[in-house]
Amino acid sequence: MKEFTYRDYLPSERLKALVQENAEAYRNARPFAHGVYDGVFSPELLDAVLDEFERGKKYWREFNSKYEKKLQMSSDLSMGPVTRNLIHTLNSAPFLEFLEQLTGIQGLIPDPYLHGAGLHKIPRGGKLGVHVDFNGHRRMNVYRRINVLIYLNKDWQEDWGGDFELWCAKEKACKKSIPPLFNRMAIFSTTSKSYHGHPHPLNCPEDRHRVSLALYYYTAGDRGEQKKALHSTIFLRPDGREEELSGQPRGLVARVRRAMAKRLGIGRGQVTHAS
Repeated sequence: MKEFTYRDYLPSERLKALVQENAEAYRNARPFAHGVYDGVFSPELLDAVLDEFERGKKYWREFNSKYEKKLQMSSDLSMGPVTRNLIHTLNSAPFLEFLEQLTGIQGLIPDPYLHGAGLHKIPRGGKLGVHVDFNGHRRMNVYRRINVLIYLNKDWQEDWGGDFELWCAKEKACKKSIPPLFNRMAIFSTTSKSYHGHPHPLNCPEDRHRVSLALYYYTAGDRGEQKKALHSTIFLRPDGREEELSGQPRGLVARVRRAMAKRLGIGRGQVTHAS
């Protein structure tokens, strides 16, 4: 295996150019702030990450509901060395500073636990319904602000589907569709209105999967355009209404239960879905 350098993991000159060329476009993008950037990383590096995807013992977490069918793996110990090094680099200060300069969101915090993040894999027939992400990390007591997705799908065919869709919250309609092509990085700001997903079942061959790396970033204190009350993933139903598949009550009942749990000293849990 090739020995990769720090420059392979963190292409600083390329990232600096991305900020200079795209910061304004990112912040003004519609239906919400986002950017899509091709060829940022060394193809050889991502080839190595892809090669490690199925190597060794992986502890995949399966999501299977009416809205989603996918697999997610966040165990640091189960990752290959190249994948682990890349994720650690994407959680380091230089990459955080790149994201801050691109998005305008200051004080970003990485998630070393990779809650809902890490390796994502979707088989034939899999999907992820249109949704807004869980808005906070209870363990770290922070609000979710940025998603970074790096696609690893070589020779992906258009008729296989799996495009990453960005939806308008007001119109409840797809406004942008992004094919999940190899060495494509999608970055977007997470808010209470940043609806996204790939709701149509994949039509890829049985021996192929839609694969990606996912990293989420947070802020403490400043919640941006997120709701104050923490919630799990909220899916958009066909009738345009929202549905949270957390098994937790919302509204007054939720507030009463949280107050009782706090008085009794019961730890707070959160059922979440990967995005």
